[in-house]
Amino acid sequence: MSNSNTSVTRKGFLAGTAGVIAGFPTVVHASVLGRGGYTAPSNRVTVGMIGTGKMANDFHLPTLIDFRDVQILAVCDVDTTRRLAAQNRVLTNYEKQGRSGAHVDVYNDFRDVIGRKDIDAVCIATPEHWHAIPVIEAAKAGKDIYCEKPLTLTLLEAKRCIEAVRKHKRVMQTGSQQRSNVFGPFREACEFVRSGRIGDVKSVTVGVGGPSKKCDLAGEPMEPGLDWDLWLGPTPDRPYSSVLSPRGSHNHFPAWRNYREFSGGGHADIGAHMYDIMQWALGTDASGPVEVIPPDDVSEGQGARFIMPNGVEITHGGASGVVFTGTRGMLRVDRGVLFSNPKELLQDPLADNEVHLFKSPGHHRNWLDCIKSRERCLCDVEIGARSNQYTQLGNLAYWHGRKLKWDPIKWEFPGDKEANTWLDYERRPKWKLPKA
Repeated sequence: MSNSNTSVTRKGFLAGTAGVIAGFPTVVHASVLGRGGYTAPSNRVTVGMIGTGKMANDFHLPTLIDFRDVQILAVCDVDTTRRLAAQNRVLTNYEKQGRSGAHVDVYNDFRDVIGRKDIDAVCIATPEHWHAIPVIEAAKAGKDIYCEKPLTLTLLEAKRCIEAVRKHKRVMQTGSQQRSNVFGPFREACEFVRSGRIGDVKSVTVGVGGPSKKCDLAGEPMEPGLDWDLWLGPTPDRPYSSVLSPRGSHNHFPAWRNYREFSGGGHADIGAHMYDIMQWALGTDASGPVEVIPPDDVSEGQGARFIMPNGVEITHGGASGVVFTGTRGMLRVDRGVLFSNPKELLQDPLADNEVHLFKSPGHHRNWLDCIKSRERCLCDVEIGARSNQYTQLGNLAYWHGRKLKWDPIKWEFPGDKEANTWLDYERRPKWKLPKA
């Protein structure tokens, strides 16, 4: 299955990578760094890209290619056309930069990337159902990790990812880049809320899309060069559909996001961003709701309510973005939007004695800096998991139509045997969820 002249095999990965620790970037000859100034080999990070679809092409590859303290050594995708296009893009850009000796291997299977001892870190930009297993196995293999949001498909996956990253002392960034002020003034909004500009927060609304539905797509003739069985991975076997995995290279976000076997829907997609801002503003990065209450009509896919330990109520629905209502007024933040009512609440800049949150140098840059310092990233694994728990809990309430009590510390439904069977799904036997 590997499409590379590198001799690492999945058998070797499974047998020998658990003890490999990549605590410091790999040292290689400085000639690969090319123009734009010298970067010391000890400050250089070697990266493998897992998943080379639209998000990788629009965001990850162009950003990582331009960093002189990064060298992309491998790209991986289950589609031949996409992985070869990614390889060509990296090599073409490195040639333009004057990086002599650059070499990028291509792979079909992520385990071949993780099994390489000369790769320090991986960037995972696959569909949601293919986040948890690579994250856990990468952590066990001693790799630092960047993984797209929503971090996981299920609640059990989220718990396992936290356990693996912590146990193996990895640096991980979740791709909730709104914390790095991508798309809007999100950090400033959180600073205003945490500084008490709107008073004590009483309620929050998060205006994003609804939950996913069961997949009902008809089968199509197979796309040549696609490993469909590997694309499905742990999910139930089903015929190929170009809706799920578009043919060849493409420039749109595929609609696998609509189907619950692979995604939590619009609720999880943009919700992973917006609930993340909500919890950053409330200072609940290490906690979560204790109860979720579905609306009377779950078919609308809006209206679920989350009750926080302090009684603050968060509702899925309302105006786009996040709306905080406090004892002194309201603040709304969205992509390109920040205002309050009354407007005077935000007129004065933050004083020195008010809350000032970490100002990110960029989401990838923060990740790379933390790989070198061994500090936790702005959107560490637990933060990504905590943001996503709202969408997962809300979707379960919609799908099953009942109220749920939740223990955000133990990651379980206390005393609810039926609900605890919903923490994960029945997987195909060869892709069981690994432990840390």
